[in-house]
Amino acid sequence: MSEHGFHVHGPHDHALEHAQQGHDGGSVNSIAMFTAIIATVGALMSYMGGATQSNAGLYKNNAAIKKTEASNQWNFYQAKSTKQNLSEIAAELAPAGKKDGYLADVARYKTEKVEIKAGAEKLEEESKSWDHQSDEQMHLHHRWAQATTALQVAIAMAAIALMAQRKWLERAMYAMASVGLVLGAMALAHL
Repeated sequence: MSEHGFHVHGPHDHALEHAQQGHDGGSVNSIAMFTAIIATVGALMSYMGGATQSNAGLYKNNAAIKKTEASNQWNFYQAKSTKQNLSEIAAELAPAGKKDGYLADVARYKTEKVEIKAGAEKLEEESKSWDHQSDEQMHLHHRWAQATTALQVAIAMAAIALMAQRKWLERAMYAMASVGLVLGAMALAHL
């Protein structure tokens, strides 16, 4: 330093001074850029996790509605079976002139029951389909949540790596982000 407070040093001196202070501008910049990119990707994954969770709830609700409709059809089927049984008993006990009417009722109830049963079974299948779709969406939700969590941990590790200035923390940060990205890719591929 000169007497007048003016100091000149070369690029090598500047690099040594920063190295002694522990500042590596390239590393800091790359970690900052990494953090921004991973935070953006994490936000998208978080959105997908929320969307799949909402879908799972909606599909589960649809499954419950179809199950209730199927139950109603089975109750209707039971009512027709009871009426059929009563008509069969009435046909056995009725005088000859009234038996034909009761036997016609029995035939009609049998025909109606076939249609009701088919409708109830169709509704049960629809309910199972909605349940299956809900389960798939919950699986995807968990995969998106795992990916988002891994990226959040990577961002936290980035902050720690910047403060502690440890290369092994920086490598761990990149590894954790890779885990998050792989999990996100698995969710995107529906695995």
